[in-house]
Amino acid sequence: MNGIDSFSSLDSVFVVAEAGVNHNGSLDTAKQMAYEAKEAGADAVKFQTSIPEKSMSRFAELAEYQEKNIGKRVSMLDMARSLSLTFKDFERLKRYCDEIGLLFLSTPFHTEAAVFLNDLVPFFKVSSGEIVNKEMLEFIGSTGKPVILSTGMSCLGDIEDAFLYLNSQRDKVALLHCTTNYPCPYEEVNLKAMLTLKEAFKTVVGYSDHTLGIEVPIAAVAMGAKIIEKHFTLDRSMKGPDHAASLEPSELNRMIACIRNLEKALGSGIKEPNPSERRIMLKTRKSLTAKSDIERGTILTKENVTFKKPGTGIPPKFAEIVLGRKVVKDIRQDETITWDHMMEE
Repeated sequence: MNGIDSFSSLDSVFVVAEAGVNHNGSLDTAKQMAYEAKEAGADAVKFQTSIPEKSMSRFAELAEYQEKNIGKRVSMLDMARSLSLTFKDFERLKRYCDEIGLLFLSTPFHTEAAVFLNDLVPFFKVSSGEIVNKEMLEFIGSTGKPVILSTGMSCLGDIEDAFLYLNSQRDKVALLHCTTNYPCPYEEVNLKAMLTLKEAFKTVVGYSDHTLGIEVPIAAVAMGAKIIEKHFTLDRSMKGPDHAASLEPSELNRMIACIRNLEKALGSGIKEPNPSERRIMLKTRKSLTAKSDIERGTILTKENVTFKKPGTGIPPKFAEIVLGRKVVKDIRQDETITWDHMMEE
């Protein structure tokens, strides 16, 4: 996906393994997560980049789910400091991802982080919380790079404003439906809103998932999602704000395998027999069949014709055309009737 001009060129579902801050501030853990994302079949691994002091006030409080998941009450700034990597760390991570053949992405949480990431990422991923960050969005828009924009906590007006800030062509901005809650209960998913985004903004849509398990992102693909983002962790029992709503590597692998299978199953949409069905069709459909021995010169009637498998003869739907005709060859009982039985040699 390096160097793409728009997300409309995607020919398969693009799966982002969201490492986020589940590395807990360890570069080695972050590298291991990138490796596991590659092994699981992800198209990209994504982290989160910020200088905490530039992203949040020292008075900012934790969200309820964050306090619950880390198991203690601290300021949001203190939590972010404990989970942060340096800009140099991200440069090392980018090089490592290049080495293993995995696309590196990271979400900026302030303009300086976006400026830094501009040299490292082929396109930008904007988190739900930054959808109102006009300054940062205007910078991202000025780069001309494609953007994946998460839309948790947003209404259509917020998204429309974000498009104005980005000043980008619609086909260069993909929208991810998202519910910002970790973990997200099923009754809050509102997956049909993804279709609303597609209709309202006429652009590529996807889904950023915070539910437990893998069924909802798979359902999103069935509904037309072209991008799936899913949090993962090396160990869900680790302390941190996002581990509880994350998949472990084996589960990530299973989700991606299911998505790839579903893509195959969705097919082209053209309703016609496929090659294997054409072979089976000859054995499972029925043909006009001799109910008893029929001698040459006999007229075919409802009394001497029935319908039986295989489908190698005249289909039953042509019975009205055939009945009343004279056969030119003997036909044995249970023999399939073909057009040759009514044509002189």
